[in-house]
Amino acid sequence: MNKQLSGQKKILLLSLCALLILCLYLTVNLQGGSSYIIHRRWIKIWTMGLTSLAIGLSTLLFQTITQNRILTPSIIGLDSLYGLLQTLLLYFFGSLALMSISPENKFMLTVLLMVGFALVLYQLLFKENRFGIYFLLLVGLILGAFFSSISTFLQVLIDPNEFLFIQDKTFASINNVNQELLKLSSILILANTIWLAFLFRNLDILALGRSHAINLGINYTRVVRQLLIIIAIYVSISTALIGPIVFFGLLAINITYQLMNTYRHLLLALGVFLVGFIALALCQLIIEHVLNFSTALSVVLNLIGGSYFIYLLLKGTQS
Repeated sequence: MNKQLSGQKKILLLSLCALLILCLYLTVNLQGGSSYIIHRRWIKIWTMGLTSLAIGLSTLLFQTITQNRILTPSIIGLDSLYGLLQTLLLYFFGSLALMSISPENKFMLTVLLMVGFALVLYQLLFKENRFGIYFLLLVGLILGAFFSSISTFLQVLIDPNEFLFIQDKTFASINNVNQELLKLSSILILANTIWLAFLFRNLDILALGRSHAINLGINYTRVVRQLLIIIAIYVSISTALIGPIVFFGLLAINITYQLMNTYRHLLLALGVFLVGFIALALCQLIIEHVLNFSTALSVVLNLIGGSYFIYLLLKGTQS
């Protein structure tokens, strides 16, 4: 009971911190044309909230399934697939043809292809229960490297001016997010979260491991399949919306674990959303008001997250 109250107090403190940073982001350096600037900043805050929810929850679910705190859904290869899809579209159609396609159609095509890839992969590997989750991770890692290699090869063949177009697509940024795509992403993420809500009661049991979950009456294979599809949808939507951020989920979830110190997934889910939002807002403040937009969001987050990943690895080898 004390841990539960402590967790609730920490959620309250994180909520207050998120609110303060939100207010700071809205009001800092507010000069001339304030209504337009505030409108643009609200769109960015909306984007940061959706991204924090999607990536934070997907990483939490993935680590619960794998029982490993240094793995993220990017190991399945969806980020690499996103880069390959953007490269293939540019290579075969060119930037002018791509710009003539509506952003909504490109967004839905990207999401459907990424989710479709994940579904095919899950179906093949979980067929007749012959393979386990770690075999899935191994295949995903190999396919991710394969996709990255093809992308690099095609990018060498692309015209240098065209390459700048694809490079912009493969760096995550929330500065120019389309508002219509934001609305569409919100609907899809809301529907996915409602689906997750029906499975949420199983997560605390799944965290005990496969054998314990089965002994406690969980249909392990069925639940894990559904959770993996939910993870794929979250990652696909967030990646198609702002681009790939490899280490963001790892950073947010591990800070949440240290802060919350609980096994309850409801508190962890709220915590990772708030921590993720705070991290994104702070990084965006640094990019806009310290670095003057001289770098991309993914560069800052991957630098911090990559350093934290190395720290976790060193900590693990010393313990």
